[in-house]
Parts: sequence; C-alpha cells; structure tokens
Amino acid sequence: MVTTTRPRRVPTKIVRMSFSNPSPSDATPRTSNFLRQIIESDLEKGTYASRHWAGSPGDAAHHAAGHPDTARIRTRFPPEPNGYLHVGHAKSICLNFGLARDYAGICHLRFDDTNPEKEDVEYVNSIVDAIRWLGFEWNGVKDAAPYQASDYFDFMYRAAERLIEMGHAYVDEQTAEEMRANRGDFGQPGVDSPCRNRTPAENLARFREMRDGKHADGSMVLRARIDMASPNINMRDPAIYRIRRATHHNTGDKWCIYPMYTYAHPIEDALEQITHSICTLEFEDQRPFYDWLLEHLCEGGLLASPPPHQYEFARLNLTYVITSKRKLAQLVNEKKVAGWDDPRMPTIVGLRRRGYTPESLQLFAERIGVTKADSWIDYSTLEGCLREDLETKAHRAMAVLNPVKLTLINWDDVMGVGHLEPCTQSALPHPPEGVEAPARHFTIGKEVWIDREDFEEVPPKGYKRLFPGNKVRLKGGYVIECTGCIKDINGVITDVLATVVPDTKSGTPGSETVKVKAAITWVGVADGIQAEVRMYDRLFLDAQPDAGGKEFLDLLNPNSLKVVTAIVEPSLASALPDQKFQFERHGYFVADRVDHVTGSKAVFNLAVGLKDSWGK
Repeated sequence: MVTTTRPRRVPTKIVRMSFSNPSPSDATPRTSNFLRQIIESDLEKGTYASRHWAGSPGDAAHHAAGHPDTARIRTRFPPEPNGYLHVGHAKSICLNFGLARDYAGICHLRFDDTNPEKEDVEYVNSIVDAIRWLGFEWNGVKDAAPYQASDYFDFMYRAAERLIEMGHAYVDEQTAEEMRANRGDFGQPGVDSPCRNRTPAENLARFREMRDGKHADGSMVLRARIDMASPNINMRDPAIYRIRRATHHNTGDKWCIYPMYTYAHPIEDALEQITHSICTLEFEDQRPFYDWLLEHLCEGGLLASPPPHQYEFARLNLTYVITSKRKLAQLVNEKKVAGWDDPRMPTIVGLRRRGYTPESLQLFAERIGVTKADSWIDYSTLEGCLREDLETKAHRAMAVLNPVKLTLINWDDVMGVGHLEPCTQSALPHPPEGVEAPARHFTIGKEVWIDREDFEEVPPKGYKRLFPGNKVRLKGGYVIECTGCIKDINGVITDVLATVVPDTKSGTPGSETVKVKAAITWVGVADGIQAEVRMYDRLFLDAQPDAGGKEFLDLLNPNSLKVVTAIVEPSLASALPDQKFQFERHGYFVADRVDHVTGSKAVFNLAVGLKDSWGK
C-alpha cells in the first residue's frame, strides 16, 4: 500500500489577542466566517431541502422511505478512537456542534474506527465523556449512542463491489515498493499497474478472495481506477481496501479486509446525510477523491443525492503546545508527564484537571474564529478566556503559598489571652445578578501565616507591604504595624513581629480611620489547614516546540511543575473535586480529583494566574 502525505503547511504568524471582560449576554458573540456564509447560502438556495431522513444512517433506498429531513443542516465530529482528544479537537467540536445548534441542525458523533490495530474502547469512552463535558449531545437525541464507521463495513464492501462492476476499481498485486515507485511524483506521472486492465469479473473474484482470507496481509490491495497521470497524486489510483488480519473492538474477527480512511470517510458522511463535512486543511487535496467517489456511488444508485460537500479550515496551532498524538504519547510513555490527564497536557482531560471549564473552551473557540489561513494563536488567548469565565464564578479564598509566621506581640494585652476574633468575607465580591454570595468564616488570633514575600527587612524602593515601622491591613482583619523579625542561626527569618492597631477591624465603625497603602492576605494559625498546591506552568519553553525539525523533548520547561505545602483558610477544607477558587493575589486554582489527593492534605492545582506572566 502506498500513501501520499500532503506537504505540511508551516504557519508563521502568531496572533496574540486581548479582550476586556464581556458581560454574560455578549460573552460569545456569533462572528461570521466563511463556513457560516456557505451554510447561509445553501439554506437560501435550498441546496439540501429535498433530503429525506429515515431516522438512522443508510443507503439511498433506506432514506427514500423516510420523511423530509427536519434538520436544516447536518454536521459531524468524526474522531478516530486511537487516543485522547486535545485542545485542537475541542475547537472542532465547538465548531461542528455550534454550527448545527445555530442553524437548527444536528451534529453527529461518529467514531471513524476503520483501523483496528490502534483503536480501543478506552478512547471511545474518553471521547464520549469529553464531548458531554463540553456541553453537547449528538445525533439529535439526548443520550443517543454514537455512530460507528465499523457499522457501515457491510455497505462499504457492497460499494466496493459496485465500483469493481462499473470498472472503477481493480485489485493490484504489486508490492508496496513497486506501487510507490510507479506512482510517480509531482514532476512525473505515474505508471499503470500491470493489474489495471483486468476485467471486472477477474477483479471481483480476486476481491472476494481477499475478503475470504485467501491471501496474506499486504499481498494485494483494492485501488480506485482514476488517472495515474493526475497532477493531484491522491488521484493516482488510491488504495481503498487492504488486507489486515486484526481483531476489531466492534466487529471482532468478522473482517480481514478493512477500508482505507479516504474511502470510508465520504461514504460515512453520505450514509448519515451530512450536508457540510468540515475538515482541517490537510484534507484539502483529498477533496477531489471525496467528490469522485460520491459521484460514482450516487450514479450507481447506492447513495442518496445531493451528496455531502467537504470544506476545509485551518487547524489550531497554539504556542507552547504540541498536539501530535504520537508525541503526546511519547511524553506519557517516557514519563515526562504524569499521564494523559496531567494538567500540563493539552488534552481535554488534562485541561479539565487544570481547571478549564467548558464555557472557557467554547469562548476560546469562538474568539479565535475560523479561517483558511494558517496562523499561531498565542497561549495567552486561551488563558484569558479562562480568567474571564472564572472572574464571576470562582469563590474567593486566602492561601499562603510560602508561609512564615507573623506574631502580633500585643494581641494578648489588647484582645485578651487566647482570644480568636471571628472574621467574615464574601465568597463572591461581585456575584452575578440574582446570585446570593455565600460567606466565608475564619478567625484571627495572636499568630497568623503570611507569605514571605510580604515582608522585607530592608524594603526596596516602592515596597508597600510589611517592613519595620510600616502599617498594612490584614485583609478582612485588622491594621497592624511591623516592629521587626526573628531569625535562626542561619539568618533565615522564622517570625515576623507586629502590633495590632485596636478598633481597625474591617467592616466595623472607625476601621478606616487608620490609612494604609497595602492589604496582605493571611491565614490564621488556629484554623488554617495544610494543603498541597501544584504550581503548573507551560510545558515547553519554546513557542513552537515541534516546528522546523526541533527536538521537542529538549525544549521541556524544567520548572513546569513546582509543588509547595501551603496554608489555606478553613473554608477550603470542604472543597469538592473540580471546584474552582481564586486564591486572592495569587491566581485561580482548582481542587484536584479525590484519587489524586495525597495523604490527608487537600490538593489544589494552579489553573491560571491573575495576569499573563509570559507577556512580552
């Protein structure tokens, strides 16, 4: 079998986007693009208005017995179940399902499971889960079973026999090397196979022998009979069936011959009455074969007319990310990451565990748009969409990531020995309209934890936090005045010392009489809890880690994960897996899944900082 790989387009332009926070009503405006224009034109002209739908995929006779299709358009998302979906797939999911939603259509989920050696039920289940998590249902019915290309194998075989009978396909017994040599190149036409002029009867007999297992794997293929001199190498009699003895996860050992993807794909679309088959640009050179095949099968009466039409758009190229399944698998297999759901991975399961929400990915897909021109989208655009989505959703909390103890040396005299003063703060300072914000409760006492970065014995110019003689407010608590610090024998600060200023508790009368220039976050020693906090950063140091022949493993960011033991406020003790928080002054964090909790500590993953730390 010989295949031709289309020369890869190398995008060079990097698109960096910044947006102001939209209101909920305009968070995801529907921006026009060339696909929407095509769909609107087809609807206006009634291109597919005559279609019938029999309630399930099928051939021309099956649909002719059905009713006029109530779906104005039909799109599809057709993943191969050979790996976990990534952020590029998320764009395609949002595009196909979104177009069907916006034009009163239906989007199909179909597994292109024509390659039994690489596919697994594990991937099937993960894909179903990812699409539902993103907020979509498929095939026009809630909880519908996905379609499977393997369910169409009987029809694909029947269609192959019809092509043979029409003189449009033949069995080729050349070796793979001979086929490759005879195919020619961009400057030289191909050479006809010695088998090309066999009669339909001879080809049909040989093809049935292939089906019946009478020949070895790789010994022969069925090829479409088109034009060995075509300037499009994909039209030089492409292979459409090969012998492959492999157990299929759906059909078992029923078949020892399997269709090629380029043959199966248009047939699947036609059986499902897809109107707009949307692919990425690498399939552009396959479109002539797509059209050729459907034209002949419609002429032969096997498929309904009008047939689907294929359209191509530029795939997602995101900086600091790789989306090659092979390379992602390499990262997992060589233990460069902790698994497919490692929060540094661009997989949907990884993004989900990182703290990304379905709404943020849908917003990202809408904002980057759809074009036919390759470009690179800056990773900050993705992060910005998450910040915008979490701004009004994530509950606020205080956490100390690099703790040092602060002792209020006059607390016992002013407040009483052992006194713990209750404090209350809103979990959502700016709740959406109609949402009642819950309250957080914690206490302040003689000892609290603060971040080491909030004290400087000798402050740099412009420093406004704690240093000897300066006053700050403990957020939600009292104004304090720093008096100094205590160090160990190595000169490391073990305690920061301060005095509490009476009658300055936040929210009480007169609390604003003492003016300060800064407020710092803190957690009480009495009720703070220990937590493991995983500070994730970008996995690669290079913006295009697998472009231009680079060795992507050499470009891994050695600081992409730092684990710290933090002290967090008591409200976080009841955090549920997947619950999102804004750790004030630090960023947005997500409570990790239960099975990733180590020991008795709560575990939180950094989703995204409060601002872009990689900005130029």
